[in-house]
Amino acid sequence: MKLNSIDLKLVEYLQEDCKQTTKELAEKLELSTTAVYERIKKLEKQGIISKYVAIIDRNKINRSFVVLSHVKIKSHSKESILQFEETVSQMPEVLEVFHVSGDYDYVLKISLRDMEAYRDFMISKLTSLEEIQSTHSMFIIKEVKNSTAYNFL
Repeated sequence: MKLNSIDLKLVEYLQEDCKQTTKELAEKLELSTTAVYERIKKLEKQGIISKYVAIIDRNKINRSFVVLSHVKIKSHSKESILQFEETVSQMPEVLEVFHVSGDYDYVLKISLRDMEAYRDFMISKLTSLEEIQSTHSMFIIKEVKNSTAYNFL
């Protein structure tokens, strides 16, 4: 679907703060509240807006240790791939899973309490998976940019 300039601006405002009321958004867009409400419903129905979430400060919930783990799997059969993806997707420590090209098959973004929790996770959960051939992990030293908003240039 092609979005017009008003839809793009509306999406931009919602990405900044989705708890804004339709009245507040209507004032910013110089539209009626009904028009804004209908546009939001249309964006949701078309899947452009898929969900609304709260973004949590991981430092305040004791999950500040973030790891990017590159994973190579043993077999590239459909069954092995689907089994691995299903299993890691169910692990609460794993925030994101990317199937990638290159030397490794997957990149996992993992968030835990500290290095000890990461070691325990690797030993008891991740590397115990039958599908895994090898892993290579990188620890986040400093998060320079983390955005959930898409920019419409």
